[in-house]
Amino acid sequence: IYTMNADGSAHTRLTFNTSRDNRPSWSPDSRRIAFQSDRDGEMEIYVMNADGSNQMRLTRNATEDAYPSWSPDGKRIAFHRRVLGHGTIFTMNADGSDVRRLTEISPVAFSGFPNWGRSRR
Repeated sequence: IYTMNADGSAHTRLTFNTSRDNRPSWSPDSRRIAFQSDRDGEMEIYVMNADGSNQMRLTRNATEDAYPSWSPDGKRIAFHRRVLGHGTIFTMNADGSDVRRLTEISPVAFSGFPNWGRSRR
């Protein structure tokens, strides 16, 4: 995972793994980045500081956890989890605690990309 300026200059590499580190999601305050990685064998959700420091694994699941998305207040992260071969949507606190399933297991394969809606004001 890299960051760069909007004009494409000043590339900064944040992760240095030979695995797939991808799908970065910036926290609303721009201080942290949630991302998915298979660096420990299975696709899991990780979080790091915006400068790449303090990389921490949040999920520990025998199946795929992917597509992290921050809540508007930065307190929770929604993500896709494969359960019994099908996709479901879960949320957790930004530290990985209090994991909750939001959707039922679908009888058809589902590859959802969770995204917190924006309120209209």
